[in-house]
Amino acid sequence: MSSYSIDSLEQYFKVYRKSVNKPKKFWGKIAENNFTWYQKWDKVVEFDMQKAEFVWYKNAKLNITKNCIDRHLANRGDKKAIIFEPNNPDEPSRFFTYSELYTEVSKMANVLRDQGVKKGDRVCIYLPMIPELVFTVLACARIGAIHSVIFAGFSANALSTRINDCNAKVIITADGGYRGNKTVDFKKIVDDALNKTNTIEKVLLVKRTNQEIDFKEGRDIWLQPLLEQAETTSKAEVMDAEDPLFILYTSGSTGKPKGMVHTTAGYMVYVAYTFKNVFNYKENDVYWCTADIGWITGHSYTIYGPLLNGATTVLFEGIPSYPDHSRFWNVIQKHNVNQFYTAPTAIRSLAKERIEFVQDFEMDSLKVIGSVGEPINEEAWHWYNDHVGNKRCPLVDTWWQTETGGIVISAIPFVTPTKPTYASLPLPGIRPVLMDELRNEIEGNQKLGNLCIDYPWPGIARTIWGDHQRYIDTYFSKFPGKYFSGDGALRDEVGYYRITGRVDDVIIVSGHNLGTAPIEDAINEHQTVAESAVVGFPHDIKGNALYGFVVLKEVGLWRDRNNLYKEINQLISDQIGGIAKLDKIQFVTGLPKTRSGKIMRRILRKIAEGEKSDFGDITTLVNPEIVEEISKEAL
Repeated sequence: MSSYSIDSLEQYFKVYRKSVNKPKKFWGKIAENNFTWYQKWDKVVEFDMQKAEFVWYKNAKLNITKNCIDRHLANRGDKKAIIFEPNNPDEPSRFFTYSELYTEVSKMANVLRDQGVKKGDRVCIYLPMIPELVFTVLACARIGAIHSVIFAGFSANALSTRINDCNAKVIITADGGYRGNKTVDFKKIVDDALNKTNTIEKVLLVKRTNQEIDFKEGRDIWLQPLLEQAETTSKAEVMDAEDPLFILYTSGSTGKPKGMVHTTAGYMVYVAYTFKNVFNYKENDVYWCTADIGWITGHSYTIYGPLLNGATTVLFEGIPSYPDHSRFWNVIQKHNVNQFYTAPTAIRSLAKERIEFVQDFEMDSLKVIGSVGEPINEEAWHWYNDHVGNKRCPLVDTWWQTETGGIVISAIPFVTPTKPTYASLPLPGIRPVLMDELRNEIEGNQKLGNLCIDYPWPGIARTIWGDHQRYIDTYFSKFPGKYFSGDGALRDEVGYYRITGRVDDVIIVSGHNLGTAPIEDAINEHQTVAESAVVGFPHDIKGNALYGFVVLKEVGLWRDRNNLYKEINQLISDQIGGIAKLDKIQFVTGLPKTRSGKIMRRILRKIAEGEKSDFGDITTLVNPEIVEEISKEAL
C-alpha cells in the first residue's frame, strides 16, 4: 500500500516510523511516485540546522504548475478545478475545469512575460478573492517569477513596506472589491502605497466593481484587453528545486514584517502530501478552505495542495456574516462540500448566532471538518463538531505556521482518534520535541514545554527574504540544532500534543508557567461567557499577573460583575490550580478581529499594561488599518 495515502492507525504508525527512521528514503519515495519532474535529484536532502540551511531534492528540475495543472489534463481536463462563489449570493457562481484553468493561467503568464516579468522577478498581488488571484499566483509560478500575495485588508503603509522589502517590479490589483455590503477601493490603497515606493514599473488592473479610479497613464494597464489578446498556451519555466516560489510576509517581533521564503520542490511535495492525508481527499470530493489567499493557509490549502492532488477547490469572495450568518452553511449545501476548513474565530462568531442559521441547511455532504489558525477552545470544538459535523465528521484541529509551509501536527480523519483541543499526533516526517528553558529535552508524556522540531521537513521555509541572520536568530538560536516554533505545547499521557499558545503567552506567575489556552478554556466553560482572552501584565510581587478580557453572551450580565469575577476564578482554580487566577478582568463586547491570535494578544497586552480600564467595545478594532497601527505600537 502506498504511504502517500494513510488509511488506518496501524498504517500511520508504520509509515511514521519509516519516515523518522529513514527520512531520506521516505521523502524520496513520496516525491518519486507522485509528481512530474524534468530531472530527478542527486540527493533528497542536505541540511545544517546550526546555519539554518536546507536543500531538498538537490539539483532536481521541475515546474510546480506542471504538477498542479498540466499532468491532470489527460484524465481530469473536464473536471472542475475551481468553484468561485462570489460575495453576493445573487451573483452566479463560476466554474473552471482543469482545461480552462490551464488556458487562464497560460494567458496570464503570457501577459506577465509581455510586461517584462522574468524568472526571479518579484510580483506583488493585491487582489480580492476572485479567480484572477489564483490565475496570477499560478502564472507567476509558471514563468518562474516570485509571487508575494499581500492580504487585501492591509493598509497602504503595510503594502508599501512589503513592496519595498522585496523590490517588487509589478503589482496586480483591482479597481475595487466587495466585502459583505461594503465596497473596498483597492486602487486608491495601491496608489497611496506607490507614493512610498520606487520599484513598481507596471500596475495591472482587474475590473471587478466598475467604480471610477484614478488611472495613471504609462503605469496603469487594464488586464482584460491584454488577456483577450494573449496566447492560450504557455511554456512552463524549468525551475531548480530550491528556486524561490513565493515570499509571504508574517508579523515580526521587531515591527518589521518577515518575508518568509518558500522554495519550489520541497513545498510542493509537502503540501500535496499533507492535503491528501489531513483531509482524506477522494477523487470526486469538493473541498473548501475559507482562508484568504493572503495567508499561508490560502496558499497551501486553497491553491497548491488541492490542485496538486487534482481536487475541486472552492474560492469564496465573501464573509461568513453576509447576507446573514448562514452563508457558510448555504455554500456547503449549494456546492455539496465534502471537506470544510476554517478558523476558530469564525466558529466562535457563528456559534453566538441563532442555531437555526445552521439547522436550516442540509450538510450531509460533509465528511471532514477542520480548524486552523489558533488552538480551538473546547466550547467551540463541541459546537463545531455537534452542529456542523453532526457528530459524524472527524474534526481535524491542525497545527502549523507560515514558516512550516504545511500542516505538521494533526489528526488524520478516520485514522487518528480525535480529542477536543488537541492537535493530536505529528504527521509523517515530523519529529516534535519539548524543550525546557535550560535547553534540555523533556522526555516522557504528561509534560509541558517549548515546542521544537529536531529534523527538517520538505516544507520548511528556507530563509527570511534579505535577512538570513534574522531567520537564524528567530527560529534556530534559542534551541541550537532545532527549529523553535515559538509555541508551547502539552504532551498528554498517550503522546497527543495540545498547543498552549505562543511562548510569550505562557505567562510566568510567581515562578509558575501558565499557558493562556487552558485558562481561557476554563473561563469559557462559565455559562455566561461567549469567549475570552488572557494576557499577562507586570506585577510588583508576582512578576506577572493575569488579565482577562471576557465577552459575555448577554450584555446585561455585566451588572453582576463581582459575582461573575468570583465564579470565573473558581472555575480556573478548579481546573488549573490556585496559582492561576485573574488579578484583573474586563467584560467587553468583543475581541479584536485581527485574523491573528498573535497580533490580538499584543494589542490586549498593550491595553492591559497601560492600565486602561473600562475601554468598552473593542470591536472597533475590526478595521484592518486600525489594527495594523495598534499592532505596530504593540510591537
